[in-house]
Amino acid sequence: MHPSDGSQLLHFIHRHPRLVVLTGAGISAASGIPTYRDNLGNWQHSAPITHQAFVDDEGARRRYWARSLAGWPPVRDARPNAAHLALASLERAGVVPLVITQNVDRLHQRAGSTRVVDLHGRIDRVRCLLCADVQPRELLQRQFALAGHHPPAGVVATRPDGDADTLATAGTATASADGQYGPAPPRCRHCNGMLMPDVVFFGGAVPAATVAVCKAAIDAADALLVVGSSLQVYSGFRFCRYAKAGGKALALLNPGLTRADALADLRLRADCAPVLAAVAEALGRAPAPP
Repeated sequence: MHPSDGSQLLHFIHRHPRLVVLTGAGISAASGIPTYRDNLGNWQHSAPITHQAFVDDEGARRRYWARSLAGWPPVRDARPNAAHLALASLERAGVVPLVITQNVDRLHQRAGSTRVVDLHGRIDRVRCLLCADVQPRELLQRQFALAGHHPPAGVVATRPDGDADTLATAGTATASADGQYGPAPPRCRHCNGMLMPDVVFFGGAVPAATVAVCKAAIDAADALLVVGSSLQVYSGFRFCRYAKAGGKALALLNPGLTRADALADLRLRADCAPVLAAVAEALGRAPAPP
């Protein structure tokens, strides 16, 4: 971290004392959860499963659940890093009234943040598409293990959505006993409906009520701070456009390029953890803003 990065963000906060914060995969990288994109915004993994493919294609569901056997444990076992802890501290100091996270890992909540919108849902549970019952994702992991299904060999990389890149992605996997790759997709314990991770897959829609809550928070804030996101996905980028259209200041804290660079009032190309930790420490020594 360059010393001026923390001082610039601190000066920004002094001028805009109530920040809505929008976070992306980059904030969880230091917790061992890899990002989707590199610093140039290029995708680093195989194509993600889409909402439509998951719902319509049983083969796609089987492959997802097989990969998820490897992809879920790293997210489950991850711990908040200094950036998550700093944002929780800034909430307690009255600086951050809301965190909007594009992540599904729940690390903000584990760090102590209480005002969080999980824009894309949460990977630690699954829901039934028929009766809407929810259950812990870990319960499925145990059920898969009892049925003899374990993480596949040849895991290339895990992903921030609880998925994984494996040899199966390249079509080199071995079929299971019924001639298809992967375990049979799990069904609801109550109605036998289709179970799906409680997340918004690519191609899915963020609920309108969730978007409305986020926009209302931006309306009431002084500025929007984006942390660890390239903003290549419109569901996050739209809040940058919304903030600027409403006359709000916009700050970006991300080591690589972002889709909103041209809109920013402050652009910091830095690792978010040391910058946020320094700012939280400085503000912790000062009275909370009114």
